[in-house]
Order: sequence, then C-alpha cells, then structure tokens
Amino acid sequence: MCGLVGWSWLPAAQPPVGVLEAMAASLRHRGPDDEGVFRAPAAGIALAHRRLSIIDLSQGSHQPMVDAASGVALVFNGEIYNFQALRRSLQAAGVSLRSSGDTEVLLQGYLQWGIDCLHRLAGMFAVAIWDPRSGELHLARDAMGMKPLYLCAQAGGVAFASELKAFRHLPGFVGRPDRDSLQQYLEFGYVFEAGRTMLDGVSRLAPGEHLILREGRIVARRAWFVPPDPEPAELQSHAQRTEALRELLEQVVAEHLIADVPVGLLLSGGLDSSLLAALAARRGPLTTISMGFARSAVDERAHARRVAEHIGSDHHEVLITPEEIRSEILSGAWVFDDLFADWGTISTRLLYRRCRTMGIKVVLVGEGADELFGGYDRFRVPHHLGRLGLFQLYRAYAGRRHGRLFGAFRRLMEPWQEQTGDAFHAVQRFESRCQLPGNYVMKVDKASMAESVEARAPYLDRRVAAAAFRSPRRDLLVEEGGRWEHKRLLRSVSASGDLLPAEIRERTKFGAPLAGSWMDEDPSFRAFAAETILAEGSLSGELGLRPVMEAYFRRGRSGQPWPLPISVASHLAWRLLLLELWAPHYLGSAPRAAQGAA
Repeated sequence: MCGLVGWSWLPAAQPPVGVLEAMAASLRHRGPDDEGVFRAPAAGIALAHRRLSIIDLSQGSHQPMVDAASGVALVFNGEIYNFQALRRSLQAAGVSLRSSGDTEVLLQGYLQWGIDCLHRLAGMFAVAIWDPRSGELHLARDAMGMKPLYLCAQAGGVAFASELKAFRHLPGFVGRPDRDSLQQYLEFGYVFEAGRTMLDGVSRLAPGEHLILREGRIVARRAWFVPPDPEPAELQSHAQRTEALRELLEQVVAEHLIADVPVGLLLSGGLDSSLLAALAARRGPLTTISMGFARSAVDERAHARRVAEHIGSDHHEVLITPEEIRSEILSGAWVFDDLFADWGTISTRLLYRRCRTMGIKVVLVGEGADELFGGYDRFRVPHHLGRLGLFQLYRAYAGRRHGRLFGAFRRLMEPWQEQTGDAFHAVQRFESRCQLPGNYVMKVDKASMAESVEARAPYLDRRVAAAAFRSPRRDLLVEEGGRWEHKRLLRSVSASGDLLPAEIRERTKFGAPLAGSWMDEDPSFRAFAAETILAEGSLSGELGLRPVMEAYFRRGRSGQPWPLPISVASHLAWRLLLLELWAPHYLGSAPRAAQGAA
C-alpha cells in the first residue's frame, strides 16, 4: 500500500526541481514507512513513491522498483492478493525472485507476460510502469476501482497521483470547480461519471482502465476489465452457485488475510461483514472492531457482539460522539480532495485511527456486497424500465430531485439495460461502476489511508465481483409471499456450515444516516452546520441554495416546500457543509499542504 506520483513530459519541458518531491510529501500519510524516487530525464519520466509496508517489510520490496536488465521501472499502490500463485507461475517459467512481496511479482509478471499481466491480477491497485524499450508509460487501475489514480495535464506533460491534492504543487496550478461535477455532487453526493473529478482539468482513470503515455501525451486508452454479462438461470442451480461462491469467498478471504503486520476486521453485525468475519475466523485467531454512535439511533454493537461470540473473535468496541465528528470535519476537510459526501467518511476515519492505535495496520471491510449482490430496495425494479421508470429510479438516486441530470443518467442506464437484458442488472452496473468507485470506495480509501491503515474489501475482489455479475436475478433477489429476500446468494452461503446465527443471517439492512440524524436532532451540530452553510459569501449563496437552507435550519420539516422532504434537505445540508469546508483547501492557487494535512 502506498501513495504514488509521477510525471511524463516532453524532454524539452523539464519540471522545476523539487516539484516531484513536494507532490510525494503531500501523500506521506499514505506511506510513512519508506520513500523513493526514479528519474529518466532524457525520456521525460519521473516517478515517486511513499510506502506503507504490509508484505515483505524489508528493502527488498522498496519502490520505485527497477529491473536492471531491461530498465523497466514500476511504482504501484495496493496489494496483489494472488501474488503467491503468480509467484509460483513465474518460478515455473524460470524467473528468479529475490524478495518475498508482491511488488517484484508484478514487475516480473509484466516482463514475462507484457501488459496483459493485468488480466492475471486479483487485487486492488493503481500502477505506473515505465518501459524504456518501447518508450511507453503504462498507467492502470484495478477492475473495481478500489485504488484511485488521478491525471492532470500541464503544458508539455501529464502528471498523475494517488490523490488529487498532490497537484496543488504543480507550477501554475489553479483549482477551479468543474460545474458539471458540482451538479452531480449536489444531486447524488458524488461525481458518478467515471472520468470526472470535482476540479476542472483533473481527471481520473475509470475502474479497469489502462492508459499509455508517450512523451507527455496520452496515446491510447482501453478498458482492460469489462463486467461479464449475467448467465442464463438454467446454467447452474442455486445450490451450485452457493457452493461455488462459498469456495471462492473462502479462498479470497484467506488471501486477504496475508500480511506481515497485524490484521483486523471491521464488524458491523450486518450480514456482509459478519460473513467475512466467520470465514476469516476459521483461518485462525481474529480481532474484530465495531463502532457505535453516541446520542444516535445508529448502533449495531449488540449484533456485532453476537457475531463475535459465535465465531470466537477478540472483539473491541469504539464509541463516536457528535463532538468528535464536528472536530474531525474541521481538521479533516483536507482528506476530501475529490469531494464526495458519504456519511461515514468522518466516523470511519476515527475508527481507522483507533485501529492504528491498537497496532492494527490492515483491516478487512464489507464494502461492495450490497452493490454487487442486490442489497438495496432500488434493485426491486421491473424486468424492463421505460423512460418513465428510469426517471423514477433517477429520482431515487438524486438528492435534490430537480431532474437536471436525468439525461446523463439515462445515457448510462439504457445501454446497460439492453446489454445485460434487464433493469436489475443495469442497476447493478450503476451501483458497482459509478456509486462504488465514486463514493463508497472513495470513503474506504481516503479515510483509511489518511490514518496510514490499509483497508481490504474481499467482496470487491475481481473474482467475487465477476461471480456476482454473472449471477441471474433469481439468485440475488427473490420475492415470495410479498416478502423480498435481498442478497440471496450471500444469505445462502452464510446458512451453510453454521457460519452465522440465524438472527444475523435474516437481518434486514440497517441504514440510518448518522450525520443526517445529528443534523436534524443534535442542536450543537445543527448550529455549527447552519453557521458554516449560511455564512456571508458562502458557496451556498452563489449556487442559489440559501433560501432552501435558511428554511431548513429555521423551521425544519415545516419549512420545506412540497415535494422536498426533510431527508432531502438534511442530505443537501450535509453536502453543502462539506463543500464549504473543502473549498478553502482546493479552490484557488496557493498550496495549502500545511493546513490540516492528514
């Protein structure tokens, strides 16, 4: 795990001395254990790396890693979970390996198989590979977008980094909001178009995308991973799919536990994290951590305790207060560089901090199960959605419900519906290709890396995701007697071999919005939000949203004109609060790395 930065430029356009180092220093939280720089000035290439040491703690896995014979240089952020199997394949082909980590396996895999090695990788990664033999710089992002990789085109070249904040150190960089992205953020809480970011002129690789740069220009881009289409229901029985998924999850969880540092698991007490915990506990002693919220109805600790007792884990609990959240929002706004509004980012950052204090450097998390295996009510759609049905689905996603982004939403959904054969799988594509990498996975990456902790998401392993994509609707969501069973495959896996207690297997999804409840119910938090959002010269005013927010803070539910319900207003207030706190760090031209840096 690490942070990486780099630059590809025209040989005549050398970047100023010290810029690369400043960019890398801004990502120190992602890699406090080691650092390194590689330069090939004549070719217009510079790479820098910050390392969080997880596997092979020695200098044998130092980055940038360079192959002496070919001159190929590599930096990568992430983990290759199947590196041991790939290692055996390389050794069988006569390749000699000197380290015990996954970095050398990735480098030698490229030398042995070329860039098609991407198809062999099961992991989370953003990777940059400089090949002087072809004069090409390869950039690639993992299949499910767990690790971000940002691009910023400058005169004479292209810079890239694990976090957008690194670009603040580029000469002449000025942060300007991308207006389309800002609209997406206000309605959806994140930027759902894969290549966009909140800043004009800064883009990101899409999940499963591969770019080739030559002399400071992008010369090719392709999708190296495309989700497979659903298979016919009659191809396998539900029992066969359940057994296959269980075997796969057992393998994937075992690989996700490999580390040379302590590993824990974040346990909410819901189905997703509980199933991972049960599988992990069968591999050996397990530490689980759960989180509760003071003065809030959001508290699943009793369910987490029940699971911990059932599997025999060493269980710990963390209680978060509104005061901590308020303080953390102020000091941690720097973390939200490519702005998104997931409620849990602040609280989970506090949780990762506690994990690090406990000596836990790696945690397994349950993100991705709902989006891939049909966990939300939004999956309850007819077989096919016409324009009106798509608009109703759009309204379920869009927080402001003004309809301004329906065209963009429809352009995504209609082809997916036709390609996969039904609306259910089109929703699955939107959830997994837009919402996950643009919002929920961003939360996992930003919050964990801000505290120098590696978060691993087994459900987002490419192999597990592919199994979910191939599953027909009847194996993911069924209705019997007016009762809906979501995530049917996962529930079936959890019922096998006494993995989980019945009351955990059968729990319905619990999704109370933490910050939303405090925005509505906690007077001090509400006053803090109102003061920030309604301040003189605020962006809320520029966006024409002051009247709506004044009514919300002054009169609450009764102050909302129909059809804008209170839940929409509190969502919008939370998004505007984060926007106001984010703007001083990222809009404008003066570097702010010293202010509230993670």
